[in-house]
Amino acid sequence: MKLLDWYIIKKFLSTFFFMIGAFCVIAVVFDLSENIDDLMANAAPLDEIIVDYYLNFCLFFGNMLSSFIVFLTIILFTSRLAQQTEFVAMLSGGVSFNRLMRPYFIASTFLVLLSLLIAHILLPEANKTKVDFEFKYIHTRFLISDQHMYREIEPGTIAYFRSITADRNVGYKFALENWEDGRLVRKIMSAKANYIDSTGMWKLTTVKVRDIHLDGTEDIRIESTIDTTLDMHFSDFAQRSEIISTMGYHELNDYIQSEKQGGSGNVAFIEIEKYSRTSNAFAIYVLTLIGVSLASRKVRGGTGLHLFFAVVIGLTYVFCLKMTTVAATTVGLPAYIAVWVPNVLFSVLGLFIYVRAPK
Repeated sequence: MKLLDWYIIKKFLSTFFFMIGAFCVIAVVFDLSENIDDLMANAAPLDEIIVDYYLNFCLFFGNMLSSFIVFLTIILFTSRLAQQTEFVAMLSGGVSFNRLMRPYFIASTFLVLLSLLIAHILLPEANKTKVDFEFKYIHTRFLISDQHMYREIEPGTIAYFRSITADRNVGYKFALENWEDGRLVRKIMSAKANYIDSTGMWKLTTVKVRDIHLDGTEDIRIESTIDTTLDMHFSDFAQRSEIISTMGYHELNDYIQSEKQGGSGNVAFIEIEKYSRTSNAFAIYVLTLIGVSLASRKVRGGTGLHLFFAVVIGLTYVFCLKMTTVAATTVGLPAYIAVWVPNVLFSVLGLFIYVRAPK
């Protein structure tokens, strides 16, 4: 590599790590101001706050924003080079624009590999420590916000809750179905199901029991309460994104398979977590192409105008990603398509800006 390559790579990486450090400091300040009461109330030790929580918090936050910070980094220092007519001098000296792109993509490749390493190997382990700390000192109440929850607790036995209040061990609009050879043989419906920790029993209140016979006739009886044993607990219905973030690639695959076998149709957000770990890293390449092509042109508004376009493009990218992920969770768009569509669309935009960049 030439001196020019080392110059651009050094500028690129030094600005990137400075900016990511600055963003992490700001994020820590805001997070600490939000959680300081819980940390003090639960007597969290200072060494665990720093090592177990905030170091892992910075790793998570920095990797999450890495592609956007790369984009801002390139806009900042490339725009400054353009405003100082350094790009004009390089191009006038016989250096092609394609040649100028090389050190940018060398640095980007290093950051893509680093992001893949963090997302697939380091971050799941770091999140385990971070999530354990949160459950112990911050999010001490176990909450389930989902509704219409189904689980196959054993072959042929399907449980359903309309809603759950986990901290009280109570579920509402409960139903239990028993199937044999593809035929419903019994259905138990209850207004409320309460799990009794001391006995391990479930207490069903205002119960309707339907027994369906082979000839289609039914026996129906009403009970005020029924005590029964079921091989399930409220944690079986929990799908916390924090827990998903602690799983490695193979763990995610196994969890997706178990969720499908358990009757859960809502596995899209788990698949999005799985595929986005790779797509987010490769977004660095896309935003590098856009950033260099955009900021290398000297304009009247200078760096400020370049930053304005960067913010607009960045927000549009986030909006596009949000739209596709919502489509994956609501209308059945495959998760791997949802997370890669923004990269493909903005690659086309990057090529368009690249073609129009000064050569």
